[in-house]
Amino acid sequence: MNRDFTEFSPRSNEAARRAKQRVKPVWNRVDDLVLHNQKRVLDAFVAEKISVAHLSPSTGYGYGDAGRDALDRLYARVFASESAMVRMHWASGTHVLKSALFGLLRPGDELLCVTGAPYETLLPILEGLRELGVSCRETSCLLDYQEGRMDLAGLEQGLAQSVTVRTRLILVQRSRGYSARKSITMEALEAFMRLKTQRWPGVLTVADNCYCEFAQHREPPSVGVSITAGSLIKNPGGGICPTGGYVAGNRDCVRKVAEALYSPGLAGEVGSNPYGYRDMYQGLFLAPRTVGEALKGASFAAAFFEDLGFAVDPAPLDPRCDTVQAITTLSPERLKTLVRCVQAASPVDSFAEPEPWDMPGYRHQVIMAAGTFVQGSSIELSCDAPFTPPYTAYLQGGLSKEHVMLACMKAGDALI
Repeated sequence: MNRDFTEFSPRSNEAARRAKQRVKPVWNRVDDLVLHNQKRVLDAFVAEKISVAHLSPSTGYGYGDAGRDALDRLYARVFASESAMVRMHWASGTHVLKSALFGLLRPGDELLCVTGAPYETLLPILEGLRELGVSCRETSCLLDYQEGRMDLAGLEQGLAQSVTVRTRLILVQRSRGYSARKSITMEALEAFMRLKTQRWPGVLTVADNCYCEFAQHREPPSVGVSITAGSLIKNPGGGICPTGGYVAGNRDCVRKVAEALYSPGLAGEVGSNPYGYRDMYQGLFLAPRTVGEALKGASFAAAFFEDLGFAVDPAPLDPRCDTVQAITTLSPERLKTLVRCVQAASPVDSFAEPEPWDMPGYRHQVIMAAGTFVQGSSIELSCDAPFTPPYTAYLQGGLSKEHVMLACMKAGDALI
């Protein structure tokens, strides 16, 4: 940093200067990643001949909606999948996953989660599946492989002990959620899919890709994942898409998910958008750059808070496959301070003071800073945490790395 900000303490200024210097190699790698991903997005726009006409709104059933259909093809091309469906009718990533699981599973089937306990908002979905006669189990075999506690033979053994004749679908939650485990890299997912395809080719796979899009050079459909699901108010919306979600993958699986969202027989042939598609197209085009800024901000935050004595994960120089940065505060007071400082450094509702509350879908109270232009958008800078020991905050997003840096310095002063 070339100059001190007089509104911050010398300690925060010095920690920020050291952090920025330390993560320079990471930022250089992110620049290369952004260039690669921007090229694949741009190439897809050119190949699909996207025009101004595709941005126009539609009404009613949406039959023959050229903008919707071209957007589906665009996502399929960007994600290297047979098919895709992008809709504003999905309210969240959890809603997309619900459609995927209910669309692909039938009574008597079994769902196996290979990344340990599912994210809390999925638990009511799993209960609903059980009521329909679908059994749900979990194993941590992919986590153990990702975190280096076993080799490929160990992963195969773990899967062989978990997959049964009833196993119809394997769920992979790539991002860590509110947990201490590592997020799943594309390299680990590729090794897993190669093994799964060789040993259990008839078993489907669903990847929860939230927070992970454009954080690496490839997406899950490129390694054979049946359905990849995510939210447009996270990475692929580029910070401007107001709502919605997507699925990408196998053509038949995408059709079944579409029927779960709409109705059997209609699949993805319906679904209008009276507001137009500009934000969805432009958001996807901006996504590689926006995700790059969030990755840079996360690496800075890791270095900055580690300098102040906090435990962080990933470490500042670690490879990243999502936009989430964990910062462990060890006390409820410090957690509140960190979250409130991020809120105070937000462009929207900076005056609000976050408190722990009973957030829908969670068993424990959650405290959340979310001063975002799009409500709940976690590609914009946000910070939230379950209000339980060890009081770990999960910092995520950031439309610019500078915004993340300023929020970190504000929090640093308060925590010091």
